[in-house]
Amino acid sequence: MRDQRTLVLGTHNRKKLAELVELLEPHEFRLRSVSEYPDAIVVEESGSTFTENAALKACEQARRLHAWVLGEDSGLLVDALDGAPGVHSARYSGPAATDASNNQKLLEALADVPWEKRNAHYVCHMCLSDPQGVVRIRCQGECHGRIRFEPGGQGGFGYDPLFDLLEYHQTFGELSSAVKGVISHRSRAVRLFVPALVQLVATGGWPVSTSFSTPPAHSVSTGT
Repeated sequence: MRDQRTLVLGTHNRKKLAELVELLEPHEFRLRSVSEYPDAIVVEESGSTFTENAALKACEQARRLHAWVLGEDSGLLVDALDGAPGVHSARYSGPAATDASNNQKLLEALADVPWEKRNAHYVCHMCLSDPQGVVRIRCQGECHGRIRFEPGGQGGFGYDPLFDLLEYHQTFGELSSAVKGVISHRSRAVRLFVPALVQLVATGGWPVSTSFSTPPAHSVSTGT
């Protein structure tokens, strides 16, 4: 069963990879990074939604590697900015964007926005592709909060130092990884993904032969 649950995590983002490994390892999946595969490709995130980008990362890489691949796309949506930075979260401040430059641009964009109107939410969409590039599972998790006027904490990555969890009065940068591992958008998506994957295995959907019939993807979502 352990071999049947080998997953290739389709991301080169080391911090995101570490977070996924931490969330999935307790469920006894054998996890491998796409970086371990010399033949892996860099998938262009050309989709207009998190759903499309996650599917691109999963399906194109799965066909390339002939493996089961978990694609993930996530980002921050700010209400006062009509959903920006959205799918452009990682490169919000340009092609050479860093976490620091992205956070600075976000603060500048919200300079005149009062606290009560700085609502935002993180979204994480996960997509599992079989080796033939067919989507078998889709899951989405969300986490809601507000954008602070200045960074708080050194933990996390991306916009975490600015993302305030109102019920905790702390940012993701200030919260421990253990707490973030329970309430984050990524952890919420994982909690939906795991039972869906277990069901897929239990019903014979994994592994599949080269002549399998394609069932519809199982789609679930959650948020606060």
